[in-house]
Amino acid sequence: MLIARAIFLNPGISSNRRMRMKQENRNRKIKLTCRTVRAGQELVSKQAHFRAPGISADSVGAQKVSLQIVRIPPGERARAHKHEGHESAIYVLSGDSGMWYGEKLEEHLTAHAGDFLYIPAGMPHLPYNLSRTESCLALVARTDPNEQESVILLPELEQIHAQNMLKHVTVRSGEESARRAFPV
Repeated sequence: MLIARAIFLNPGISSNRRMRMKQENRNRKIKLTCRTVRAGQELVSKQAHFRAPGISADSVGAQKVSLQIVRIPPGERARAHKHEGHESAIYVLSGDSGMWYGEKLEEHLTAHAGDFLYIPAGMPHLPYNLSRTESCLALVARTDPNEQESVILLPELEQIHAQNMLKHVTVRSGEESARRAFPV
């Protein structure tokens, strides 16, 4: 677990070293048994939302599933992305979220506290928080035990809804933040 945290918390680690550290972590002999784990430290994901890892290959040796808590702060959104080869199941714990989805983000849905949401493998999507005052918190299960490895960012889809309801939100990239106009 310490290796996993070092990987995510130290942006100065080269990508080759990062991959070697991940492989070393996976190669550790984790005894497969029933386990209780606490959510890890909240980190910024590739998708630019916050995530607190729970069940994963790194934490318990999971081979086909991950489970984490995701938080999108008020008025913010993730980057357009997809999870290649992996399905996602989401339960909204609190707050309200909107999501554009489809090959060109042409479809839209909303999810509220108490709703379940399914995202097929490889489906482009762009989730965002509908509220300007309350975070949206969700429990996310994915068929990828390494969670962030299947994430493919889709920068070409970022501005598709620019003509619809633009507003300013913060997009996080590691430790940096930039104010940009994005669709909601």
